[in-house]
Amino acid sequence: MNNDPAQISVDALSVLYRRGGHTVRALDNVSLAIHGGEAVGIVGESGSGKTTMARVLTGLVSPTTGSARIEGRTIADWLRSDPMRFRRRVQMIFQDPYGSLNPRLTVRQTLAEALQVHRIVPRGAEGERIVELMRAVGLDPSYADRYPHEFSGGQRQRIGIARALAVDPAILIADEPVSALDVSVQAQVLNVLRDLHAARGLTLVLIAHDLAAVRYVCRRIIVMHRGRIVEEGTSDAICENPRDDYTRQLLAAVPSLGVQ
Repeated sequence: MNNDPAQISVDALSVLYRRGGHTVRALDNVSLAIHGGEAVGIVGESGSGKTTMARVLTGLVSPTTGSARIEGRTIADWLRSDPMRFRRRVQMIFQDPYGSLNPRLTVRQTLAEALQVHRIVPRGAEGERIVELMRAVGLDPSYADRYPHEFSGGQRQRIGIARALAVDPAILIADEPVSALDVSVQAQVLNVLRDLHAARGLTLVLIAHDLAAVRYVCRRIIVMHRGRIVEEGTSDAICENPRDDYTRQLLAAVPSLGVQ
């Protein structure tokens, strides 16, 4: 058991939305802890609350009640007192590789923009860093001056991962990063995430509905249903000996990704 302080801690957290005159409880009294360097999957079907959790952890949604902390500080405090540092510490990979990139910017400009905003390297010295980032996600650096429409969906998602890595984050939140991709390229992107986690010691939180994808990348799984955590444990325990009926339903729907 890891006795170190959690890098990510959520305590009795609830998020309520108002929709059409009704209150929707997206998260309902959720508590969890993730330690530095872990790869943890948060799994559930649409409406389970997993994407709301990702948005809370990246500061895009505020808790209605309870708290979410990164490295001991509430996210609200981070955003109030040191938002730029928070954005460097915590980066998000979005679900849609088509809509998350600016179509008017080349790969080089996209990556250089992140480097310049966060002052990672001196202006004019971005070239070597851009080459390194592209190689890290399996892209040919000679493609740096191409625009997003010139890439496949899997390649665009790799660009999104490179953009997130550009600021040297400690925590990477990946929200359904392969769900918009063809099955034939999903495993390639999952391999990139797994390799980056292993090589860089990043804390990786992988949000997905697919237990096969999460098991391939993560050593621990948290299962969510209707805004609550219904089960959590090691990936092997969850997938081989699930305790909750909902987890069993998710397992029954697992497709083959062709990864081993």
